Amino acid sequence: MSATSVIEYRAGSGLPENPVARQVHDIVAVAWRELRVTLRDPFSQIFALGQPLVFLLLFAPLLSGAVGGAMAPAGAEAAGAESVIQWFLPGLLVMIALFGTGMTGSNLLFEMQMGSYERILASPLTRSSIIVGRSLKEFVPLVLQAILLTVVAIPFGFTLHIGGVLVGLLMLGIFGVGLGALSYALGLASKDREWLFWTVQQSVTFPLLLLAGMMLPLESGPQWMQVASRFNPITYLVNGERALFAGELNADVAWGFVAALATLVVGLWAGVSGIRRATR
Repeated sequence: MSATSVIEYRAGSGLPENPVARQVHDIVAVAWRELRVTLRDPFSQIFALGQPLVFLLLFAPLLSGAVGGAMAPAGAEAAGAESVIQWFLPGLLVMIALFGTGMTGSNLLFEMQMGSYERILASPLTRSSIIVGRSLKEFVPLVLQAILLTVVAIPFGFTLHIGGVLVGLLMLGIFGVGLGALSYALGLASKDREWLFWTVQQSVTFPLLLLAGMMLPLESGPQWMQVASRFNPITYLVNGERALFAGELNADVAWGFVAALATLVVGLWAGVSGIRRATR
């Protein structure tokens, strides 16, 4: 949907007089515009699962063979895992968010280069709704991809705890919205310096991934990595996802939601502040 159609959508619906209602109206308009673009090309979301599927089908089995048929005891017990896949899948879903949702700011960079972003700014939409709406849209494709991967994992040993999985998907979606907002904030700060966006994004993503124990249990790693992981908010998110996907409800879940909500608040604040500064 073009920027013009966003304006037409809003004008056709009527402008709410209440400021809160107007803000909600604008957020919905932007989120729907972004979501329609995604829904028009569902195969791109499916193809984006290529790399995660490789990790799930070819990397996860190596973990079992490397430790004599089971995940390292500390890692497995902490997650309540019944199999390597049970332990590995939740971390893989968080990795999808880091490498997928965390890159969405590049779409904003492309729009800025092509001029379509300026047309959106020229519309009557509030500035904050542009970022909030875009960020909320990230919830849907991230959760849909997570559902597909979860279904694929079932024949390979994943035990489905439906209640825990649903809550885990909610936690993942909240984190994805915040991460998407952070990515958009980085895109706004980078402006026409695309190299800056990718340098910062990659420099931050890989350390967060490795220090969260997504791919391998940190219990068998050096002491300094275990200490560093405690200062990594993604660690608490991964631990919370693993507990939920194992059907458990414990302190890890609470800390996981704290990490997800903190990412949401910080991300939306950074995104809204960024677009206001960029359009002064």
